[in-house]
Amino acid sequence: MIAKVYSAIPYGYDGHIVEVEGDSNRGLPTFNIVGMANKTISEAKERVRSAIANSDLCFPTRKVTINLAPAELAKDGTHLDLPIALAVLLLSGQLLEPDIVDRLFIGELSLSGQLRPVRGIINVVEAALDKGYHEVYVPYQNLRQASLIQGIKIIGVKNLRDLVLHLQGLKTICNDLNTIFPDSHNSSTQNPLVSVVQKTCTGVAASSEQNVVKNNCTDSQAETTSDVKITQTEENMNVVKNTTTDPEEDYTLDQIIGQPLAKRALVIAVAGHHNLLLYGPPGSGKTLLAKTACNLLPSPTKQEQIEMTKIHSLFGDPNQIINRKPFRAPHHTASASAILGGGPHVTPGEISLAHHGILFLDEIPEFHRNVLEALRQPLEDGTINISRANKHVVYPANFMLIATMNPCPCGYFGDPGHECQCSAAQIEKYHQKISGPILDRIDMILSVKNLPQSQLITTNITSLPNYTEHNVVKNNISEAIQRQFRRYKQETYNGDLSSTATQQHLTLDETTRNICLLAAEKLNLSARGYFKMLKVARTIADLENSNQITSAHIAEALSFRQNFTLN
Repeated sequence: MIAKVYSAIPYGYDGHIVEVEGDSNRGLPTFNIVGMANKTISEAKERVRSAIANSDLCFPTRKVTINLAPAELAKDGTHLDLPIALAVLLLSGQLLEPDIVDRLFIGELSLSGQLRPVRGIINVVEAALDKGYHEVYVPYQNLRQASLIQGIKIIGVKNLRDLVLHLQGLKTICNDLNTIFPDSHNSSTQNPLVSVVQKTCTGVAASSEQNVVKNNCTDSQAETTSDVKITQTEENMNVVKNTTTDPEEDYTLDQIIGQPLAKRALVIAVAGHHNLLLYGPPGSGKTLLAKTACNLLPSPTKQEQIEMTKIHSLFGDPNQIINRKPFRAPHHTASASAILGGGPHVTPGEISLAHHGILFLDEIPEFHRNVLEALRQPLEDGTINISRANKHVVYPANFMLIATMNPCPCGYFGDPGHECQCSAAQIEKYHQKISGPILDRIDMILSVKNLPQSQLITTNITSLPNYTEHNVVKNNISEAIQRQFRRYKQETYNGDLSSTATQQHLTLDETTRNICLLAAEKLNLSARGYFKMLKVARTIADLENSNQITSAHIAEALSFRQNFTLN
């Protein structure tokens, strides 16, 4: 007898359907799993055996073989525990094939039969949707993440016993909305989700939950399932609301003393998704400016939320939904695999975790040279290709880079208040840690100077800011981003445009074009640098609600390119 149960596993950024085949023959009672299964899956034999016994079900006293197809695909994780257990129950006749047809099952089993959450649930649910499945059974704790995917029925399961009763038609699994989404009907900001999962129980069969079928089943039971529907709480709304943040914990523009030019550069960078490098002496506020940029980011759209949660779920909290754009700040001692991605299981790195958010590299010259050079392709393409001997994975990495650095090793070169102790050779060597190709991929470079002590002393630091400036600027950024989305008819920022798209969408009049050509010749801009200057100018125009790029916009954009030599 052959039993087939379908499941899926994460495979890089996507998912892959796995066919769990079971065969039962006469012979000594053994339990074997084949099909390129790693140690985690091989250990599922003991988890499945105990889970079945502790769920008041029978494990067959025959030779059982489980094959995971396709056999050439390396399989990792605990996603296949539940389908393996169901295949065993099919072989023993405790379930019938009509009970599982056109259904997909995912989940890790505990020894008691409880289902535990797995990672990458969005990846596998999307794979099921692409393959035409209409009903997916996931661990109950994964239901919150899985319900972000629309167009497919998702049922959360707490234990193996309830699932078997549900498949037999003896019990209906009901997922409680208030348990999954606390305060979901409350208008407060505790729950930032726009989309919620609504469940309706269609009724419970009259049979008692204690009537568990241990023997062979002869009749297929009528199916009564709880329907999981994805709806919008507000029509035509595609932006996910952020949770309310505590002003005492988050940095705002109102808390930054002075630095009007640096604030302006920060606003332009966030509005257009441009890369920014801040350099200046220690204590000038470079790190504070970068942390403030995190709170200027707009709320993620629905698609952005799914993409961010999809990446973070691969090794993070399986019940967490990312409802605000990330701010990743790896230490300069981080390895290439930690920042770029990779490792034994080819997991995403910091640049992928910063997708749609900010990657902050504090003191960028202190990072390893090979790490910085490896950022070339992600900064250009918005993706990272990770190739291994038996695996090739592409992760999204469309992040905004904000980097800081000192002008010299001691940090005080060019500072009138301190004497620089570095030699010319030391300064040149320090600057050479950042190569020309990396600098060419940075849209804006700004020198941040120390504030006069008189300005710091006269400022009343005991008074609480009213956040007027921050709120006004954040609204302007959101409006500028919406103009970009409308112009390109998709969720694309000015900084993400290719050279072809830049020529197509960013048109100039004759006077402005002549100014651009003259500036490119005088500043010796590369083709990439020229297009980046145009994209920054387009963002400045969007912030001013201007349909045309004027010479004033070009001049301001050029002011952030003239310091590229860091002299």
